[in-house]
Amino acid sequence: MGKRILVADPVAEEGIDVLKPHAEVDVKTGLKPEELLSIIGEYDGLVVRSETKVTEKVIEAGKRLQVIGRAGVGVDNIDVESATRRGIVVVYAPTGNTISAAEHTIALMLSMARNIPQASALLKAGQWKRSEFTGVEVRNKTLGIIGLGRVGSEVARRAKGLDMKVIGFDPYVSPEHAQNIGVEIVSLEDLLKKSDFVAVHTPMTSATRGLIGRKELALVKPTTRFINCARGGIIDEEALYEAIEAGRVAGAAIDVFTKEPACDNILCKSDKVVVTPHLGASTEEAQTNVSIDVAEEILAVLQAKPVRYAVNMPLIAVETRSVLAPFLDVATQVGGLATQLAEGQVSTIVIRYEGEIANYDTAVLKAAVIGALLAPISEERVNLINASLIAASRGLKVTEQKGPAGENYANLITVEIGASKGTATVGGTHLRGEVHIVRVNEYWMDLMPTGGYWLFIDHRDRPGLIGSVGMVTGKADINISSMQVSRLKPRGQALMVLGLDEPVNNEQIEGILAIPDVYKAKVVKF
Repeated sequence: MGKRILVADPVAEEGIDVLKPHAEVDVKTGLKPEELLSIIGEYDGLVVRSETKVTEKVIEAGKRLQVIGRAGVGVDNIDVESATRRGIVVVYAPTGNTISAAEHTIALMLSMARNIPQASALLKAGQWKRSEFTGVEVRNKTLGIIGLGRVGSEVARRAKGLDMKVIGFDPYVSPEHAQNIGVEIVSLEDLLKKSDFVAVHTPMTSATRGLIGRKELALVKPTTRFINCARGGIIDEEALYEAIEAGRVAGAAIDVFTKEPACDNILCKSDKVVVTPHLGASTEEAQTNVSIDVAEEILAVLQAKPVRYAVNMPLIAVETRSVLAPFLDVATQVGGLATQLAEGQVSTIVIRYEGEIANYDTAVLKAAVIGALLAPISEERVNLINASLIAASRGLKVTEQKGPAGENYANLITVEIGASKGTATVGGTHLRGEVHIVRVNEYWMDLMPTGGYWLFIDHRDRPGLIGSVGMVTGKADINISSMQVSRLKPRGQALMVLGLDEPVNNEQIEGILAIPDVYKAKVVKF
């Protein structure tokens, strides 16, 4: 039986032409949910954009489905977890619209700088008012880019061509990579203080939601202008509107919104804001590129060839599954904790495998570590095929080391992240069916990352210090669910780890740091 592919949303013909020589392709767009359910069982592959919702019911009904392709970047409309359980590969096209998004960012910046939309609208209304639309040049101005992934890097290259000074904030690119694209790495606070234009190019994650709020907007010059072609909600829309109307921010150009369609969004009410209806990827070239890219990925899956852009983790070979599968969670938790503990600009990652796991191909564990490392700042889904490529694109050096079992554990994965403000080291293993974090920097302990908030406190071991910390959390009505203390020697350097039922805020962290002999305090979330 030949392969059959259903195209459920409008995609460029060029992608469909890639599929046709290898499969029977049916283009049926605008299907109602019940219509899709009634026919999906006949197909081996499914192509969607953002309109069609690929729910658990659709996936269960797709008895023949091997692959689901999203012609674009996000996969929010696909139940990836259900697809993974069924062994269905989900692929997407993360690079096809990179140039379009970068060019739209530049277009919005120039439109905002020269008041082009406002002047055009007024002239078409029959009014000739040159004096009201005096703009600013971008030459010799400072552009601050938040996020130096694919799009952010392309924006930087184009800004340099406009004779702009470019600074950037992204802890997960190496200084060498930034230098290669002509960007000076700075802290987020310095970027906001120094920039004349600020462009946002990070994905929407729990870490970036509301990244630019009232506190951050208070840092900028009143002549600063913001551009967002990434995701709605990274900049607090109400806070931005208030700052613009109050004259604390000069203007903004926004392509993405918290809720779309966004016809009634508050930013649409300001004459100082240029708005477009999510057009970053809306070029003929981009639509062609993503259509071709996702078609090639679908064929690769159906023909059992290597896949570049799979969302869900590749399957582990049967012969290694019993040994390595339990350590996927270990690699993810260790990588995630090391990422949160690292401070400054990340440049190197060393992954050490000790014990029986070192005797196997650990590429899938490496992919899990890199995925956890980049999850807060990258929309690209890391898998076995692209893990090294994604790390390399950010100038990150990833080294793997293997050795025999140590004294304490039969198997151990240790991740060491080298950053500009020091090194963060985390080790973990799998015991009694669960993940255990057994090493944090120089300290050995036994933590079970069961969720919730954890407070890591570097301090000097002395009488009364634990009680002083408890006074701060108690006063804030924060319940401590667990506690571990590891020390290098009596009354020497020590690490206290508190499991918390509620998060601590900046004021409480400051209170803990004010306790004598407390050196550092940091909250992480597993």
